[in-house]
Amino acid sequence: MTMTDRTKRPDGLLAIDREMACQHADAIASYEGARATAGKVAASLKRTGRLLLLGMGGSHAVNRAVEPLYRARGIDAIALPLSEQLGQPLPLEERTVFITSQSGESAEVVRWFKETGGTPDTFGFTLEAGSFLAKSTTSLVGAGGTETAFAATRSLTVTLALHLAVLAELGEDPTAGLAALQRAEAPDIASALQAFTGVKAIVTSGRRLQGVAEALALGLTELSRLPCFSLEGGQLRHGPMEMMSPELGVILFRGHDETSALVTAMAHSVVEAGAPLILFDCSGEPPVEGAVTIAFQPLSGLAAVLTMLPAAQRLMVEFAATRVENAGTPVRSTKITRSE
Repeated sequence: MTMTDRTKRPDGLLAIDREMACQHADAIASYEGARATAGKVAASLKRTGRLLLLGMGGSHAVNRAVEPLYRARGIDAIALPLSEQLGQPLPLEERTVFITSQSGESAEVVRWFKETGGTPDTFGFTLEAGSFLAKSTTSLVGAGGTETAFAATRSLTVTLALHLAVLAELGEDPTAGLAALQRAEAPDIASALQAFTGVKAIVTSGRRLQGVAEALALGLTELSRLPCFSLEGGQLRHGPMEMMSPELGVILFRGHDETSALVTAMAHSVVEAGAPLILFDCSGEPPVEGAVTIAFQPLSGLAAVLTMLPAAQRLMVEFAATRVENAGTPVRSTKITRSE
C-alpha cells in the first residue's frame, strides 16, 4: 500500500487523516481561546514554583514534552503517569497540578478526583468542555472537540498549543511556536518508509525532545501493532544498544540545543551497529551519513516539537498502513480507557 493509494485505505486511517487535517487550525484557535485561563494557571505556577504533570498515554507524552520547558522557566516540574501518582503519590501541598486527558473521562482521572478532591491549584487540559475533568476543575479546553480517531494526533498538537499559551504567560516568546502551527511543513517521508521495510521492532529516542519520541512510539505501537517503545538517549546508551540489528528501526529527534551533540553521537553508533535510522532534525547541523534525515530549520523547545510532529505523525500512519490491513481500528483497546 502506498501513501497515494486511498482506494484501499482503512477507515481507521481515514479518520486519523481527518483529525490531522484540522489539527493546526484547531491548535491556533486553542492558543487564542486559552489565553485568559492561561493567565490564572501561570499565576499559580509563579506562586508555587512547583509543578506536577499527570496524564496517561498520549497525554503523558505531551507532559513529558513540555516538562523541560517549564523547568527552563524556573519551575520545579515533574511529569508522572497518573496511575503512578495514584499508587505512589507525591505530596500535593504547595504544588500546581496539571491533569491532562483529551477526553476528560479516563478511569484514572475520575479516581484521582474522587480520592483527592483536587486542590485549589489543580488545572485540567482537555479537548472536551463537558467532560468530567472540565467540570471538576478550572480547565484549558482545546478547540475542535474530542478526538475520535484511534492513536493521538490532533489531541497532541492542540494540547501543546494550550501549553504554549501558559508558557507565554510565564514569559516565553510564543512567536516560533505559533509560526510552526501556521506553516505545517510536509517533508517527503518516502525514503524513511523504505528504510524501515524490514524492521520488526522500533525504538524512538531523544534528549530534550524525548517527549515527542515517546508520543511517536506510542502511536506506532497502537497502529502498527509491532513492539515500538521509547528510551531517553542516555538510557538507550546504557545497555540497550545490545538490541541493535538490521531488524530494529531507530528514530531519533535532534533539536537546536545543547543536547544535539549527544543525539549526533547516538546516531553514529546506531549506523555503525547496522540498524536503520531515521533522524528528525531541527539542529541545523550536517546530516549523519547512513541515516535518513528529515531536516527542518534550526529550532528548539516547543517550536521544534510542533514543527517535527506532523511529519512524525505521517510516518507513523503510513508505516502502519504498510503493516496492518485494518490499521487504525483497535482490536484490544478503546479510545477512552474507562477501566484500570
